[in-house]
Amino acid sequence: MTKFRTKLLLTLISMITVVLIAAGLLLGQLFKSHYVDFFNERAHRETLFISNYIKENGGVDNFLRGGSKTELTALLGSHFTILSENGTVLYDSHANRKNKPGNHAAILRQIMENKGSGKQGYEVVQDSADLHYYWKAIERDNRVEGYIVLSNEMDVMQKAQRQMWWILIGSIGASLIAIIIIGSRIAIRYIRPIESAATTAIELAKGNYRARTYEDRSDVAGGLSTSLNILARNLQEMEIAREMQQDRLETLIENIGSGVMLIDNKGYVTLINREYKELFHVGASDILYRLYYEVIGHKEIIHIIEEIFMIEQSIKRQLLIPLAIERKHFEVYGAPIIGNHDEWKGILVVLHDITELKKLEQVRKDFVANVSHELKTPITSIKGFSETLLDGAMQDEEALQHFLSIILKESDRMQALIQELLDLSKIEQQEFVLNIESLNLPQLLQETCTILQGKADEKNISLTLHAPKNPITINGDSYRVKQIFINLITNALNYTGQGGSVDISVAEDRHSVKAVVRDTGIGIEKEELPRIFERFYRVDKARSRNSGGTGLGLAIVKHIVEAHKGRISVESQPGKGTTFTVIFNKNVKE
Repeated sequence: MTKFRTKLLLTLISMITVVLIAAGLLLGQLFKSHYVDFFNERAHRETLFISNYIKENGGVDNFLRGGSKTELTALLGSHFTILSENGTVLYDSHANRKNKPGNHAAILRQIMENKGSGKQGYEVVQDSADLHYYWKAIERDNRVEGYIVLSNEMDVMQKAQRQMWWILIGSIGASLIAIIIIGSRIAIRYIRPIESAATTAIELAKGNYRARTYEDRSDVAGGLSTSLNILARNLQEMEIAREMQQDRLETLIENIGSGVMLIDNKGYVTLINREYKELFHVGASDILYRLYYEVIGHKEIIHIIEEIFMIEQSIKRQLLIPLAIERKHFEVYGAPIIGNHDEWKGILVVLHDITELKKLEQVRKDFVANVSHELKTPITSIKGFSETLLDGAMQDEEALQHFLSIILKESDRMQALIQELLDLSKIEQQEFVLNIESLNLPQLLQETCTILQGKADEKNISLTLHAPKNPITINGDSYRVKQIFINLITNALNYTGQGGSVDISVAEDRHSVKAVVRDTGIGIEKEELPRIFERFYRVDKARSRNSGGTGLGLAIVKHIVEAHKGRISVESQPGKGTTFTVIFNKNVKE
């Protein structure tokens, strides 16, 4: 900006200097022309005066004999020469021959040669001295007696011209100084605010909306600065609002619980959010700015996108998509992005993971079906035997005793089912509270084994506890912990054949205690392992129902272990047995 101000000032000074010099040259030429014309007019009048004076005083001879030549020369202030008719010099004041007399004689001869062109005329010689000659014929009685030649050195005019040039130079110099001072003030007053405004505008163009210019005047430049500052403030506020909106949008897109993909009108993927990357295990560099059908590995999603491109309408569908080793349910919503002027801008695809909802829906269906089925069997038995007794079987003591024992068994089964449902519901509630106390886990397991030893003896199963003699303590609810191992050991006994074995072991480390229940039963298929902790799920439905199981035991076990901040895992091989491992933290807070 300083270069611009300097260039502008130099241009202004140069233009004014050229104008002043041109005006000085013009004035000098006009002055010289006017002075020369004045000199020539004076020479003409003086020559005419001398010619008339000689004529009135008896001609050239009487003038030359008289003594008035010197007085006339002093009176006129000019120098003159009188020539005869044939060019002979009759009188010469010698004034013009003091420097170059040869030039004077040559001019006189030239005048005599040119006399035929008229009776009077001018001759001008320009050398070191600007000489002006004016000649006129001296006539008497219509006869030319000779010629009067008046000559002057125009040194006076040259001095005046030099003075004029000095005046012009001084005026130009003073004008330049004044122009520089005035131009500098103009630059400070007007150019500097413009430069500041231009600098601010450049910063605004670069995106620096905090840039401001000075507002110290009320004229046009001040108005420009004020308007620019208002514009900068408005741009800054708009930028802040845009950044806030962008941050909110980015936060929303990145933290929304659904996968989001944005595709432009040419089919290139321009945006994916974090949830999409985590769902499909991809990186931004693998997806962004590439064609959607090259980077999306699922044909179902590609077909939806292609259909949106064709029909330009929103589509909503549910898909089952395989991801790695699992299959997930998605609700896919695709919508075209159309601008204000019906301009096609692209497609937005949102993928909602509804796998958990599907699982919950399936659990609900299974729960209703299982509860209905589990209640229907004992109710049917109770109703059937009751009707049989009412029809007359009560008279048969043996039949009465048998039927009543069956009714009692089925009633106990219904009671156990309802109790376990109540327990499971209570455990799953947030207000479920454990009665935390210090427990000796080997002692608790010994008590549990004692309770179930009779059941093991019925099937000739070896029930063995492997525990160190020293106490192993944990913090937990004794009733709920015992419930865990009663369920696990009971299941092990139920699914282990005659002569099998069930082993329970306990070990500890610095922070946790591990209890293992291992049997030699029928085992569990690998694909069924993930489902064994679901409600009412049975590996062997006939065996489980005959043993009086409800299908809720392992679901209750899992919830109780998690309530104690522990973990439970299972390993099994069909035909070889199953191993349940329960890990408790030593310190559990209430």
